[in-house]
Amino acid sequence: MNRKTAIPLLILLLALVAGTGWFFRQGRLQGKANTEQALKGRQLYTCTMHPEIIKDKPGNCPICGMELVKKFTASTDTGASATNARQSAAPSVVSLSSSQLVTANVATMEVKPEPLARQIAAVGIVQYDQSRQARVTAWTAGRIDKLHVNAVGASVSRERPIAELYSPDLMATQQEYLIALKSREQFRNSTVSSAMETGDTVVSSARQRLRLFGLRESQIAELERSGKPSTKVEIYSPFSGVVIEKMVQQGQYVTTGEVLFNIADLSAVWVELEVYENQIRNITVGQPVEIRSDSFPGAVLNGKVSLIYPFLDPKTRTVKARVAMANPGMKLKPEMFVNALIKVPLTMGIALPVTAVMDSGKRQLVWVERSPGTFQPRQVVVGERIGDRIQILSGLNQGDKVVISGAYLIDSESQLNGSSTKSNDR
Repeated sequence: MNRKTAIPLLILLLALVAGTGWFFRQGRLQGKANTEQALKGRQLYTCTMHPEIIKDKPGNCPICGMELVKKFTASTDTGASATNARQSAAPSVVSLSSSQLVTANVATMEVKPEPLARQIAAVGIVQYDQSRQARVTAWTAGRIDKLHVNAVGASVSRERPIAELYSPDLMATQQEYLIALKSREQFRNSTVSSAMETGDTVVSSARQRLRLFGLRESQIAELERSGKPSTKVEIYSPFSGVVIEKMVQQGQYVTTGEVLFNIADLSAVWVELEVYENQIRNITVGQPVEIRSDSFPGAVLNGKVSLIYPFLDPKTRTVKARVAMANPGMKLKPEMFVNALIKVPLTMGIALPVTAVMDSGKRQLVWVERSPGTFQPRQVVVGERIGDRIQILSGLNQGDKVVISGAYLIDSESQLNGSSTKSNDR
């Protein structure tokens, strides 16, 4: 094929390709125009909980039964430019019908300042209150003739004897005291004043020896009344409590100072908490503490930090904090494990349930009720999380009504009506 023939053929081929492309492009434009014309004036409806449901008329969602809400109109949602415009302008308010409020369980609370406290969780072990422990000892050598308490765990009272001891030395001291009393009576008839003073001194010395043998004033008074020395002396506990150790048997001979019983008063106990070293700076004496035990579900006992130990455990990297507390019903047993919440006071401020705050990662916001059924987003600055509540540092004023339940439904409605309060952060 020569050049004169090839050039016209090439021109004709190019013209044919160009014409075909123009024809298909016109067809696409016409189809799009027809679609827009079909959608013009139509209103679509969707479900706030199931956005995939789209209907061309009002009704209820076939999945959850909620009332369908308006989705978009053709005049505001045709083309990519309208979509971008919708996503860039967040609605100032969102309105919900009464049925939507009930179905989504939307609830609000009025913002009020309240005393806030951070909570530090710790574990601990119940211990004896060392100020309420005592050892019952033999004040003199002798033989245990009778035991009124025969087992560990038995309750004792400071008003009732726990044992009876036979002691020859104590019997001799009682006789000396009785003789001293008679001598003083004889000296009182003497005209020599020094003799009377000597009698008082002898009686006082003999009485002091009886106290050193462990006799109470009531026992000494009984000795004076009867005038007869007792072959047995009753041994008492210094306070009421329970026996945690028993070291003697009936008929056993004991020496002076030998321990007979260990007594503990369990009406109050210590709880020693393990606090990590990075949290100990927040703990001070006097802070309130809530104690819970798995042995008593639901029961909460209250105490206060009474001492922070001045040393750290190098193995656990913790510092012990002692909590002195009452033990009603003796529920807490020594060596029992417990969980504790130490309340660290902050300042007066605003706190909301965690469910009220929507966190996008870049900002936090809440929904504030402007009027019944009408809500507006409000950006806030959050602080400490306190259990299931969170501190609000700024963004809210006293008296504002904040949505604490159903906030995500309101945000979904915001996305469907205009743009999401979160989409701008994504």
